[in-house]
Amino acid sequence: MAVTDIEFEYIQTNGIQLHVAVSGPEDGELVVLLHGFPEFWFSWRKQIRVLAGAGYRVVAPDQRGYNKSDKPEGKNAYSINKLEQDIAGLIEYYGYDNAAVIGHDWGGGVAWQLAGTHPEKVNRLVVLNMPHPAAFPKVLAKTPSQGLRSSYMLFFQIPMLPEKIMSSKDYAYMAQALVQTSRKGTFTEDDLDAYRIAWARPRALTSMLNWYRALPANMKHIPKHTIEMPVKIIWGTGDQFLSKKLAEESLKYASSSSVEWVEEGTHWVHQEQPEYVNEQILQFLDS
Repeated sequence: MAVTDIEFEYIQTNGIQLHVAVSGPEDGELVVLLHGFPEFWFSWRKQIRVLAGAGYRVVAPDQRGYNKSDKPEGKNAYSINKLEQDIAGLIEYYGYDNAAVIGHDWGGGVAWQLAGTHPEKVNRLVVLNMPHPAAFPKVLAKTPSQGLRSSYMLFFQIPMLPEKIMSSKDYAYMAQALVQTSRKGTFTEDDLDAYRIAWARPRALTSMLNWYRALPANMKHIPKHTIEMPVKIIWGTGDQFLSKKLAEESLKYASSSSVEWVEEGTHWVHQEQPEYVNEQILQFLDS
C-alpha cells in the first residue's frame, strides 16, 4: 500500500479535524477527491499522482468518521449538511474560492450536495457511481429491483448488529464484499489489509454506518434545483448496488451534464480501470 509523493496532514474544518492526503503543485487548480463507503483516501491511490502530475493541487480527505479523521458520536453528526460543510471548509482551508470536486459512492453524494447548496465552491463536478440524492427515491418508486439492491441500507439502520457481524473474523464480511462486487484482481491482499487497519480504528465502523443511519433525516435537506456548473457522471454498468436508471435520472438535475458508461466496470470503476477513468477526468477538467 506504499504511496510516495503524497503528503499527509491534519486540517481543521467545520469544528472537526480531517486527515488529508495532499499532492501536486501548491499553485495548481484545486481538485478534491471524496471517497465513499467503506473506504478512505486510499480509494483514490490510482488517481492522485496522475492528477498531480497534470498540474493539479490534489487533496483527498478521510471524510468524517473514517480512518484517521475525527469520529463525532451519534448519527446526527453525519447529516448530509454537516458532511458537505466539511468540504466547503476544506476548500477554504487550502486558500481556494472553489475547486473541481470528484466523488465516488457516498463521496459523490457529498459532492452533489455541495454543488447544490454551495455552487460557488464547485467549478466542475465529477461523480462516479452515485446518483443525485433526489433521483434515488424517484427511481426506487418505479424500479422494485433497486429496492432489493439497496436492502443493505435497511440492515445498516439496526443498532449494534451490523457492527458485530461486519467486524467478525477480522472484517471478513467487508473484505469479501469488496472482492465479490468488483472485477477479479481489483483489490489485492495488501489493499484489503490497508482497509482492515482503517476499519479497526476506534469507533470507525459505527461512524461509517452512521452516514446511513442519518439518511432518513437527510431528504429534507436535499436541493432539487438544477445545478449549473459542468457535470460529468462516470458509471460502471456492472454495479451490483446501483442501476443505470439512477445515472439517467441524475442527468435531469444538471443543465450541462453527460454520462460516460463503462461497460466492463462495476461500482469500483476508478480502481478497476484507472487509466480510462483518469483519461476521462482529465479531459473533462481541461475542457
